[in-house]
Amino acid sequence: MSFRTTAPHPALILDDVRGAQKMLSGVARVTALEGSRHLTELVGSPVHLKCENLQRTGSFKLRGAYVRISGLTPVERAAGVVAASAGNHAQGVALASSLLGVRSTVFMPVGAPLPKVAATREYGAEVRLHGQVVDETLAAAQRYAEETGAVFIHPFDHPDIIAGQGTVGLEILEQCPEVRTIVLGIGGGGFAAGVAVAVKALRPDVRIVGVQAEGAACYPPSLAAGHPVSLDSPATMADGIKVGRPGDVPFALIEELVDEVRTVTEDELSSALLLCLERAKLVVEPAGASPVAALLSDPKAFRGPVVAVLSGGNVDPLLMQRILRHGMSAAGRYLSLRLRLTDRPGALAALLAALTVADANVLDISHVRTDPRLGLTEAEVDLHLETKGPQHCAEVEAALRAAGFRVMG
Repeated sequence: MSFRTTAPHPALILDDVRGAQKMLSGVARVTALEGSRHLTELVGSPVHLKCENLQRTGSFKLRGAYVRISGLTPVERAAGVVAASAGNHAQGVALASSLLGVRSTVFMPVGAPLPKVAATREYGAEVRLHGQVVDETLAAAQRYAEETGAVFIHPFDHPDIIAGQGTVGLEILEQCPEVRTIVLGIGGGGFAAGVAVAVKALRPDVRIVGVQAEGAACYPPSLAAGHPVSLDSPATMADGIKVGRPGDVPFALIEELVDEVRTVTEDELSSALLLCLERAKLVVEPAGASPVAALLSDPKAFRGPVVAVLSGGNVDPLLMQRILRHGMSAAGRYLSLRLRLTDRPGALAALLAALTVADANVLDISHVRTDPRLGLTEAEVDLHLETKGPQHCAEVEAALRAAGFRVMG
């Protein structure tokens, strides 16, 4: 199946999304729509989570990749395909190619997480590590396409990709016919454009809100300018939406069909990922948690019922560990303090006793007695504590001051 090369009115391409849905039958899963009691209470109306993190390969990317590769001619298939990605698109292209019997080569950055590299190979692709950043990897993949004749499979800037991703929108309307707001992450824009095409053609009253990481938000300036604008150095932990410039094809659709684009901070992303893990029991990568971050940052801004799309769950375990620590800190679950106390026998024991009474768990403690900044009878203690939230943090600090300890910060 092949789209037109320019973006027509959405009513004219709904059939392409429906065709993609038929093509993906038996290939992509119809992922679950799960209710969230906690988010429902915050927003004040029903909130559902569309679990594309449970899709085959761990993200929605399989949908677009399969539709794009299915549309190749026999000659193009014989030449093979090539892609560049740090993770989700790589795995989507690898599996789609294997299912369709097409040879695939995937370029990944040298520092790509090992689990993602291994998964891409296991799905059948030849993996080539090149470059330190995705832009260098992308350039290498494009050179390979020019030299070998392999078809370059762009992660978002192609109409067939958009059609495949748009099938998520059709599923949402089938699973939650009463939906009034859909919230989803935006990187280059292929996913949001596809969902918007499908949803707005059938339910123009549904509000569609895109979410970008604050440090990689290329759409707000682009929409303000009326054309795609490049960022100098996008930076965010959410690598799935870390894109420096909107795609030309999705930009035109998003400009017309997406109602609002919001940004979220790294702290908000961390807190959202932690909430998904603790409350929904779902492993979600930072990009996939971006819609939840938007709901947490301004819950009353969303008219329900709301569907938040968890776009992916491919997160490196080491990154997950760091993000969870960051998320717990942002949620007030960690407290770091520096105290001065009198350097005498029993002083440290008294401090620990006060922390026991305050019900704070000591994660790490550093006791310094010889720093030249200290007075003759002083000692300094750095504490890292596990707490129960912002209110408990304030209570612990107040309890230490009341016990006579000098809290420096």
